[in-house]
Parts: sequence; structure tokens; C-alpha cells
Amino acid sequence: MLTTLRIKNLAIVENITVEYGNGLNVITGETGAGKSILAAALSLVLGERSDKTMIRASEEQCGVEAVFQLDDPSEINAILSEMGLDACEDGKLIVRRIITASGSGKNLINDCPSTVQALNKIGDLLVDMHGPHDHQSLLSQEFQLDLIDSFGHLTQTRDAYQKLFRELCDIKSKRRELDCDDTEVARQIEMLSFQVKEIEDAKLTESDDTDLENEHKVTANAQRILELSDGIRNALSEGESSAFNAFSTIQSALNELANLLPEAVEWKKEAESVSIQIQELCTSITSRVQNIEGNAERLQWLEDRMAMLHKFKRKYGSSVKEILEHLNKSKERLGDLQTRGEKIAEIDKQIEETNKSVESSGKKLAKERKAAAESMAKAITKELRNLGFKQGSFSVELRPVEPGPAGMDEADFEFAPNVGEPARPLRAIASSGEISRVMLAIKTVLANHDRIPVLVFDEIDSNVGGEMGNAIGAKLSVVAEKHQVLCITHLPQVAVHGQTHFVVAKEVRAGRTCTGIKEIKGDDRVEEIARMLGGRDLTSVTLKHAREMLKKGTE
Repeated sequence: MLTTLRIKNLAIVENITVEYGNGLNVITGETGAGKSILAAALSLVLGERSDKTMIRASEEQCGVEAVFQLDDPSEINAILSEMGLDACEDGKLIVRRIITASGSGKNLINDCPSTVQALNKIGDLLVDMHGPHDHQSLLSQEFQLDLIDSFGHLTQTRDAYQKLFRELCDIKSKRRELDCDDTEVARQIEMLSFQVKEIEDAKLTESDDTDLENEHKVTANAQRILELSDGIRNALSEGESSAFNAFSTIQSALNELANLLPEAVEWKKEAESVSIQIQELCTSITSRVQNIEGNAERLQWLEDRMAMLHKFKRKYGSSVKEILEHLNKSKERLGDLQTRGEKIAEIDKQIEETNKSVESSGKKLAKERKAAAESMAKAITKELRNLGFKQGSFSVELRPVEPGPAGMDEADFEFAPNVGEPARPLRAIASSGEISRVMLAIKTVLANHDRIPVLVFDEIDSNVGGEMGNAIGAKLSVVAEKHQVLCITHLPQVAVHGQTHFVVAKEVRAGRTCTGIKEIKGDDRVEEIARMLGGRDLTSVTLKHAREMLKKGTE
């Protein structure tokens, strides 16, 4: 669940913190008070597009922080691990977004720098937001197929189909590569043959990237290396005033001192160790440099090979590894072109076989979709009747189409709100109030199938009122039994069903308008419901009505 939402310097919000509860959280307030800023803030922190005009006037930046407590963080942790981010500690996920006037914003997940895309990916698993204009998504045939698949738990069947469809697309793409005229084929064969021979003749190994440069550095500086090495060896052990000779004198003195001073025994051991290290160092230097020589022919060979490698990197890849990968791809492509006739026949056979598999998988998906669509339509019709469409009906029309990325079906959600009226596609319905109720009915039905824990409804009750508002509130309560629901509403009939109630209000502080929010209970809540019923002039009648509504709404 979403436990905390902090907003700073966003629009007319200066600094607020909201602690949400379980179940249904309702948010009310007068028009223009800033209720929808809460939904906008949550959208931002979950990857929605930002704009510096959102920053409160005279401020340099704004920020939003959302804290989620996850019962089972394993799925989120797996995604965080893929993105190189820290896992949730004790199931707590903290997401922050900072927008600056300069445009250099910050995105943080569990205090680790992240991207907007990462926020979006996490957000898709945690929060489903539905605003007053989001019903447009319900008109998308692709979205309608997604809803059917979600309701029917068809993910596995759909994934199997899509895997086969991608294979078919890949094979057809390979077929198109071979589908060119003979002149072009001859040109490609000549070019690829040259490239393959050029790279193979070079006999490259992946170590060439570093080995050539290292050997060239040694060979080109052989004289200086030998001079320095001789000087070091001379100073260590070969000269009259070498360190080794000096330590011989020191050891003799320490032998005598050890008989006179107990501590000198350890000093003697340390001196012996240093003397041995000097000898070992001298041996290591001698061993390494004894075969170094400034061979002019070898140096020229190294320079020629490095020049060749530099040329190859310009043509085939930025490293020897990439050059060798290019070689393998070129050999494969060359083989395909040289046996073009046989390859075309082979690929055509693959296309035919994969086509059959795609059609078989697509028919299986279509059959399962049909069963799911019928069951879902019945369930949505039932919910719509509880939302005021007593004789209304919802149906799903599935039409066969050519295989595509989503399957072999095209969906149309259809709705008949009244008796005697034919069912019409949702996109032909003009009433936003009707569309809102259809969306709520769908959300209610999908609540048992949807794994997303937090649902946000921003004025889903637009253009409805009276008993219809009460029905919507009751439905939101049902959804809130298995999800945390945040509902921004202007209807008292909806607000009374909330388990937690917040009021958003504007106030003037230090000559500036600010939006504030507070949780209300008891008499304060009665007064807010009364205000929503009858305006600012509270009467005993509206207060009594408000108490009755609250009592009924929480029963």
C-alpha cells in the first residue's frame, strides 16, 4: 500500500505530507482547492512527464516522495536488481522525484539514482490511475484485448502466441534479405568475400588489443628500459656502495648488538628479511629485462600490425572482439547468399511451418478469449445494473483478423444502456457519465484478477449524482476490500463510504495562497459532508442528513 505521499513546492502546494490508510481513502474539498494536485504528484513520482511550470512560483525546484509498504517485495526487488538498484528494506519502497527550474531533475528509488523509465516500470506494477479523461483508453481495441486477457488469466497463452509470431516476423525478415536481384547478390558476395578474407588473413586474437600496444611500448623504449634496469641493479646489489653491501655491514653490527641488547635479535631478523627482498627484487628485474632488445625489424612489424588493426577498427568494429563478431556474421551472410536458392527454399518451408504454428496458437488464444469475454461481459453487466443501468447490458464482440502482434482477434466492447436499444460500441457513446460507470464496473470485476495493489480514481463520479453516487461509493468499497483505493470526489454520496477521509483546502499564509490537507473524523467529517450537501451555510437539517449518510455509508 501507499503509506506516505510528500509534496513540496508543486503548483500551489508549499509543503504537505499525507499518511494514507488501508481500504478506501476519500479526498474532498471545494472546487479549485487543489485536490487533483495529489493525483498529479503521484503521477509524477511514478514516471509521468514533468514540466518546470509545475514548480511553485519563486521556487527553484519541487519534489514528490512516495513511500510504499509491500507485503511481498520479491517481484519489485527482482526488477530493482536488474536495474542495479538497492532492494526494499523490510518491504519498504521509497520513490522520489525532483524537478528543477534548470531542467536537471533527479529520480531516486531507495535513495539510488534512477531514470524516469525505471519509475514508470515500477509504477506500472504498483499503481493504476484513472482520471476524468482516462476513459479514452477504454475505447482502444488493444486495451480491450488486454482487459479480456487479464480477466481470463491468459498471459501464458498470449505469451506463447507472441513468441511464435515474433519468430515468424524474424524468419520473414531474413527471407526479405535474400529477396534481391542477381546483380545485387553478386555485389554483396564480392564485398563479403573480401571482408572475410581480409580479417581471416590477419589471424587476430582478442588479446591483440592490449598485447600489441604493450610490446610496442617495450620494444620502442628498449634502450631506456635497459639503462634504468642496470642503474637499479647496480644500486641494489652490484655496485660497491649498493644496498646489499650496506646491509651486509648492518647485519655484522646487528650480530654483535644482539649479544648485548635483547631487542636487537628482532632487528637482526628484519635486516635479514630486507636483504633477501633486495636480492629477490634484483633477480626479478634481471629475469624480465634479459631478453629485451631494440629490434628494428620487430618494431616495424608491430607498427605495421597496429596500423592494420586501427584500419580494421574503423571498418569493422571498435575492438578486436567486435571485428571477430563482424567476421562471423559476414561468413554466415556470405554462406546464405552463396547458397541462396537452397536457403530461400529452406526459409519458405520454415515460414510455412511457423505460419501453421502461429495459426494454431492464435486459434487457441481466440477460443480462450471468447470464453473469457463471455464470462467478463456477464460480470460487468451485473455490476452495471448495480450502478443504475437496471436493464442495461454489456457485451464483447470478437472478430477474426489476420495474425498480428496481439493475436488473431479484434475486440469491440459494446453497451446497451436501455431496454429496446441495440448495443453500440463504447466509442459511439457520448455520455462521459455512462463511460465512467462502465469503467468502474470493469474495475470492480477486474479487482479480483488485478495484482496492482493501489488504485487511484480522480473524479470518476463526474457527471453523476444522487443515488448513483451512492452506488459508485458502494462499488469503490467493494474494490477497496482487496486493494488500497484513493478516490478524489465531489459527491457526498461517495465520500461517506471512505474508511479514511481527507479534506483539501486553500489558505493564505504570508500573503501567498497555499493548499493544505488534513484527515478528518467525527464532527469535522459530519460538517464536511454537510458542506458538500448544502454549501457553507450549515443547518441542523444538513448536519442531520450528513450524520445519517455517514452512518449508512459505514454500515
